[in-house]
Amino acid sequence: MPGYEPWSGARAARIIAEHTHLEGATLPILHALQETFGYVDNEAIPLIADALNLSKAEVHGCITFYHDFRAKPAGRHVVKLCRAEACQAVGADALHAEVLRRLEVDWHGTTRDGAVTVEPVFCLGLCACGPAALIDGEPVARLDADGLQAALTEVAA
Repeated sequence: MPGYEPWSGARAARIIAEHTHLEGATLPILHALQETFGYVDNEAIPLIADALNLSKAEVHGCITFYHDFRAKPAGRHVVKLCRAEACQAVGADALHAEVLRRLEVDWHGTTRDGAVTVEPVFCLGLCACGPAALIDGEPVARLDADGLQAALTEVAA
């Protein structure tokens, strides 16, 4: 995972100002904030709303509608498990249940040691080789729970 800056309202305000000229600036701003800090802090909501003349509810709604945005920092490694139909057809639901059980987290949860955050995604385009996942942005296919654990061990080394 890339290194992220610690949250700073002043830095967030500069990022927002750099993007306000764009048409439909809300999503580019949210992406830029998450790329910088690793998440979109709640303090950013009124800053974005003021800059774009939106309500805080509109900004919050945008953040919560798109599953890619986080409201708190992720773990050192992010596992995105595909939940689309093609992966479901080859056992992804059972895999997901086992992975969540082993890691003792729910969807969007982070392990107690802060090592892994598990997030759902809906199609990675690896439909012919499911179940599929992204581990720190790298695709992994034909997964089973042991294979996923091995991949996590490898990235942690």
